[in-house]
Amino acid sequence: MNKEEIERIKQLLSTPKKIIIVPHRNPDGDAIGSILGLYHYLLNGQHKVSPITPNNYPNFLKWIPGENTILKHDSQTELCEKLINEADIIFTLDFNAFHRTGKMEPILSKSNAIKIMIDHHQAPDDYATYMYSDVKMSSTCEMVYHFISMLGNLNKIEAKIATCLYTGIMTDTGSFRFASTTTTTHKVVADLIERGANNSEIHNSVYDTNSYSRIQLLGCALNNLKIIPELKTSYITLSQEELNKYNYTKGDTEGVVNYGLSLDGIKLAAIFIEDKNEGIIKISLRSKGVFSVNEMSRKHFNGGGHTNAAGGKSYSSLQETVEKFISILPTYKKALNDE
Repeated sequence: MNKEEIERIKQLLSTPKKIIIVPHRNPDGDAIGSILGLYHYLLNGQHKVSPITPNNYPNFLKWIPGENTILKHDSQTELCEKLINEADIIFTLDFNAFHRTGKMEPILSKSNAIKIMIDHHQAPDDYATYMYSDVKMSSTCEMVYHFISMLGNLNKIEAKIATCLYTGIMTDTGSFRFASTTTTTHKVVADLIERGANNSEIHNSVYDTNSYSRIQLLGCALNNLKIIPELKTSYITLSQEELNKYNYTKGDTEGVVNYGLSLDGIKLAAIFIEDKNEGIIKISLRSKGVFSVNEMSRKHFNGGGHTNAAGGKSYSSLQETVEKFISILPTYKKALNDE
């Protein structure tokens, strides 16, 4: 985003506007943190701001400041679409193609509002009037921090905004252990702590509040863990029956795929989760080094994401999906064995 575009956005935001902020479907910590961080910031300009998610999100994100203001398109469709139709500006955060919003895609595509994209995923679609896209960024929350900085308003980041942005950076960097975490990332989170983000409380709120059934489901997932040593690959399966047995709720499988990646000698990890309501198998892929799960997901599993973290889906059965995954692995043998 160049200086001329920033000046236009500053001018655009200089008078009160009707603004919608939208993340991707099944929003994670970075998505919720970024929309709420931007929401609190924009309220300072006397704008009428409505954060709208395509659907619900995990309970461990429902403590974030301003969470109670979020509207959900799948359960509040009429109100959400009315607000979208009336919007002057639509911010799209943590995604770069309208299909990532599920059933919101048609209404967003038809909207005449000025669209501003802030996102760090690869291969963005060309729908935004203003696009801040940087695949090297750790998270969209870090980008929102830099966006506010570019507007010359870092002084307006107070505790609520800092808490929201810290949450998203923490979750999208795997608590700052992923390769996308840079020296700049650490400087940003240090500043957010100085501005009121309580890092210890945030970590506890996200990671240290588990239900008994969620721990049981984790045990089931780890019991299902398989490894293919010669291909440096691990994978986990969870059937709908297993999810039901342990009273699965949205977010209970967050981060489980990383257990497979943590095994010594493993460079590629996958988890396959059956969702009979949607008629799909949800897939999460993780990797180490330069092996691109983004490329694998785009080519084989109707998805995409980052080099080391991507998602996808399959319309085949759980068994057929796993068999397909295993069948394509030999074509990646060289890449998986390259240091």
